[in-house]
Amino acid sequence: MSAKNDPIGVFDSGVGGLSVLRVIREQMPVENLIYLGDQGHVPYGARPIEEIQKFSEEITRFLLGQNSKLIVVACNTASAAALTYLREKFPDVTFVGMEPAVKPAAETTKTGKVGVLATPATFQGALYASVVERFGAGVELFQNTCPGLVQQIERGELDSKETRVILENALTPMLEKNIDTVVLGCTHYPFVIPLIQQIVGETVRVIDPAPAIARQVGRLLDSKELKNTSDSKGQSQFYTSGDVHTVESVLPKLLGRSDLVRGVDWDDMGEKIRARS
Repeated sequence: MSAKNDPIGVFDSGVGGLSVLRVIREQMPVENLIYLGDQGHVPYGARPIEEIQKFSEEITRFLLGQNSKLIVVACNTASAAALTYLREKFPDVTFVGMEPAVKPAAETTKTGKVGVLATPATFQGALYASVVERFGAGVELFQNTCPGLVQQIERGELDSKETRVILENALTPMLEKNIDTVVLGCTHYPFVIPLIQQIVGETVRVIDPAPAIARQVGRLLDSKELKNTSDSKGQSQFYTSGDVHTVESVLPKLLGRSDLVRGVDWDDMGEKIRARS
């Protein structure tokens, strides 16, 4: 039975889900948070669906072992590949996943032309197809997978020349088609919103899905009477299956603060995960 002061578990293939974690922390500062970035397998975008499901299942088990009261799949690729799978595997667990914000884009676009930036797995998944089918009628969508952008953000290169080139290559053809909205379909991408806004200009709206996801987390905690009622500020714990020092070095750029990062290891088969001693 979950308690109000139990943590919210958040995971992603890398640091991208921190864009969701930071907004959850802004909206609900008393909540305790546990984050796991699976840098040992980043990026998920080109991996087979079954493999992503296996990683997501084991990460979920790890977060439940830390008493997580709700789990945020803060990764568009993992949400597309594994969210339905996780809900079937763990019917008693409350999950919140990501979906590209095509609906708000379609509702507010004036030109009827919208750019979507996401990974190949997100674009190929049934979740994206369903969102487009439900909300994309009458809107022309222009897609780009931004090859290499996730890796740039993992390195903390948020405004380097190489990062700018990747984004210009993705966005310039869209701007030539008269888009007035850009949907970010990968949780890594909000960290480069300032650079995207420089490229597209002030008249183009850039939609970060994180605030809506954080609000949904709050609604679900309310409905289950699991919102933390403490007067003290919540604590955050960070885990990575990659190099601890690399993740610690980029946290100040991404979250504006330093934090201790703990390591976890996968077994040789990539099937089980455990905290490093």
